[in-house]
Amino acid sequence: MGSAAPRSLLLLLLLLLGVERPRGAELTFELLDSTKQCFHEELEQGVRFSLDYQVITGGHYDVDCYVEDPLGNTVYRETKKQYDSFTHRAEVKGVYQFCFSNEFSTFSHKTVYFDFQVGDEPPILPDMGNRVTALTQMEAACVTIHEALKTVIESQTHYRLREAQDRARAEDLRSRVSCWSVGETIVLFVVSASQVLLLRSFFTERQVVRS
Repeated sequence: MGSAAPRSLLLLLLLLLGVERPRGAELTFELLDSTKQCFHEELEQGVRFSLDYQVITGGHYDVDCYVEDPLGNTVYRETKKQYDSFTHRAEVKGVYQFCFSNEFSTFSHKTVYFDFQVGDEPPILPDMGNRVTALTQMEAACVTIHEALKTVIESQTHYRLREAQDRARAEDLRSRVSCWSVGETIVLFVVSASQVLLLRSFFTERQVVRS
């Protein structure tokens, strides 16, 4: 009885670690003004892929995004979006490209985050989709923990992006306050010097030149 619990926990851990995950990429990059940045991925026909993106900093926090298939057909296009999600199943085999464009902005740089995932997530248990019997207690615990971990990962990503966005806004506000403070200090010195010179002019004796 004493060794059954550790053995069950070990089996549970192996099941969770052995779950295959969809292929994908996660990246945060800087998008300069009046430019666009494209990424490419080779996909097989019928493969499902998803794209999640969000503008973290810059301008009005918006960006243009589009996805094209190997034939040049646009399967997704949105303009001036702060964030969005897109899911599609590849109809033809080849290299797909997804691009982020900041060409409409002439001076604002953007920081963009995206998460590109390829493939369907396999079931945590090999025969989970075809079985007719109820899950055992350990299998049910595996499924519950797996779903909870997915929720934790999504929440961490969300809060990490919010923290980066709030930090960028705070730094921008700090720089504006600093510039405003420097400007007020300069104006204060100029006004003070002007008042001193004006007061000195009142008490300066003027010499009368006699001819």
